[in-house]
Amino acid sequence: MKAVSVVIPAHNAAATIAGTLASLRSEVEVIGEVLLVDDSSSDGTAAVAQDAASQLSLPLRVLKGTCRDAGGARNLALAQASCPWIYMIDADDLHLEGGLRSLLLRAEAQPTADMVVGAFRRRTNGEDRHIKFPAGYTATSIANASAYLQGHIRSIAVGSALVSRSVVGDTRFPTGLAYDEDTLFWVRLMSRASLAVITQPVMIYVVSAERSDNRFTINPAQRFLDWHLALRKLTDCGIPKSALKVREGLVALKIARVHYTRGDLETAARFLAVATAAPKVPSDVWRCMRYQFKLAVRRRFSFPQAQLQSA
Repeated sequence: MKAVSVVIPAHNAAATIAGTLASLRSEVEVIGEVLLVDDSSSDGTAAVAQDAASQLSLPLRVLKGTCRDAGGARNLALAQASCPWIYMIDADDLHLEGGLRSLLLRAEAQPTADMVVGAFRRRTNGEDRHIKFPAGYTATSIANASAYLQGHIRSIAVGSALVSRSVVGDTRFPTGLAYDEDTLFWVRLMSRASLAVITQPVMIYVVSAERSDNRFTINPAQRFLDWHLALRKLTDCGIPKSALKVREGLVALKIARVHYTRGDLETAARFLAVATAAPKVPSDVWRCMRYQFKLAVRRRFSFPQAQLQSA
């Protein structure tokens, strides 16, 4: 049965898209369509994808987009997906053989499930890290959504989950955000989805640490405000405000860490103040205290040097 619509956003992905498509070849018997959104590419991404899909016998359909936004590109494909199940993967990630069929088998074994989450391996800067296993889910949708938002449940990588088209409905990724749009999308789905998990790794999530951190350095105050406003909209699906405040603290602490590492101590201090004021678990309390101490030390010993340079 061709049960799955595969969604792939792609912007200038000519160097990686053939590998991503090749990693899906073993699942061709269950894939009804591959919807690749060619999002303003200038490197021939679509042509490379079409050539690879033809050789792999994958049912590829290229959709043209001008979003310059992964969430917006996924939204274009979600609106046209026609199979009962939706699987999203990025154009530089790799699916692992049998992963999609394992997700489907788990869905068949638990007919009430709207969403099946699998394990994944993170590859950071070319180095494979430990496998990330899904854990901490309960039978209560809002409890899962709140726990996920607060970091009590391990993050889902796009490409490690299978979701039913019926539960997605008209839910879409928020657009125009520099980060965390995936989290806001998953939380909306979780707030009404029945969940199942498998421990089998289903994909390799490829990450560039530098590129990931760069998202927090450009116009950080405005980007945080844009994200904050999108986060607050989750109250309309029943997420308690306390969970939203915890998320604000987690993201602010992440931004503070990046700016501290790159030497922008003033911006780090401002975001650390936001993180410190937010409710948090004990481990994050200690992280905040540690960064406060480190900031104080660096300020104390960098100030005289700054005076010397300006003298």
